[in-house]
Amino acid sequence: MSRPFTRRPHKQPAIDSRVFADDSGRLWSAVRTASAVVFTCISDARQSGRALAIEDTVREDETGDETLRAWLGAAPKIGSLS
Repeated sequence: MSRPFTRRPHKQPAIDSRVFADDSGRLWSAVRTASAVVFTCISDARQSGRALAIEDTVREDETGDETLRAWLGAAPKIGSLS
C-alpha cells in the first residue's frame, strides 16, 4: 500500500518594498530581498534598474528615505551580461 503524499507549503522569504522619491522627484520602488535591495523607477521607465548588496543586519524600519537615496546613488545599473 502506498503512502499518501502530503505537500508542504513552500515558505517564501519575506520581501519588503518601499516607494520613495529621489533628488530629482522620480519615484522609485525599493524591494529588499535576503541580501540585496533592487531599485526600479516607477515614474520613468527609461531609468535603468539598479541593485545593491546589503548586510543582513539592516532592518527595513531603520532605513529612511535619505538612506534609500544614498543606496540608490551607490547602486550600479542592472544591465545584461555579455
